[in-house]
Amino acid sequence: MKGRFPTLLGCLLVLFAELGAQAKPAPEAAAGDWDFRFTVLKYKGGGDWYEGKVGVPNLMEFLRTNTRLRPQPTPDVIEADDAALLRCRFLLVKGHGEIRFTESEVRYLREWLLAGGFLYADDDYGMDVAFRREIKRVFPEKELAPLPSNHPLYRQYFEFPQGTPKIHEHDGGPPRTLGIWNGDRLMVLYTVNTDIGDGWAPWQVHKDPEAVRLLALQFGVNVILYSMTR
Repeated sequence: MKGRFPTLLGCLLVLFAELGAQAKPAPEAAAGDWDFRFTVLKYKGGGDWYEGKVGVPNLMEFLRTNTRLRPQPTPDVIEADDAALLRCRFLLVKGHGEIRFTESEVRYLREWLLAGGFLYADDDYGMDVAFRREIKRVFPEKELAPLPSNHPLYRQYFEFPQGTPKIHEHDGGPPRTLGIWNGDRLMVLYTVNTDIGDGWAPWQVHKDPEAVRLLALQFGVNVILYSMTR
C-alpha cells in the first residue's frame, strides 16, 4: 500500500496540472489524522447520490470497533472533477436512479482509477442501466466481469464462503458482483441485486434483521480493507 501511493499521487498531480483550469477547488480538509476516509461521489443526472451517506457512520463505527483503523466518523462528499479527488483513495457510488458524468468527470475518473483509485458502486435498485452506461464511457475498452468466487475480497477480513451476501430481495435471485480490472488489480467493484449499503443504515430505516445487517457491515469492512491493499 505504501509503495502505491506515491505513484498515485504523481500521476494525479500530472492530471490535475493538465486539467487544473477546469478543476473545482478542494474543500478544506476535515480535522483529524484519520487512517481511512470514506468518500461518497455526488453525481449529476437527478439520481439520489445522497443515499450513499446514510449508513456510513454505522459502517465507520463498525470498522473502528472491529479493526485497528481510526476511520473518519462521517463521509466526505465530492464530485468527480473536484480537486479533492487528488487525496481520495476510495469512492462510493450509490442510488436508485439516473447518473450522468460530464466529459471532465469521465476523464478524471479514468485517470484516477488507472492511477490506483478504487470505486465501489452499490445498486440501490434502479441505477443499474445508468451506471453501466456511464462506466462504459469511463472505460470503453473494458467490460464489467463477474468477480471470481475465490477472489481475496471474500476473505479479506471476514469470511464469505458463499460470496456476496443478499441484503434485500428486490428482483429476487442471487446477488451479482462484478468488477473492472487494470491488469490484475480490481479498480471498480459493482454489487447488484443485494443493496449492501442499506444494511449499513440504522435499523429504523429498513428494519433489516440484525444478522443481515451484520453481514452487510462485515462485507463493507472487507471492501474497505481490500481497497487499502491495492
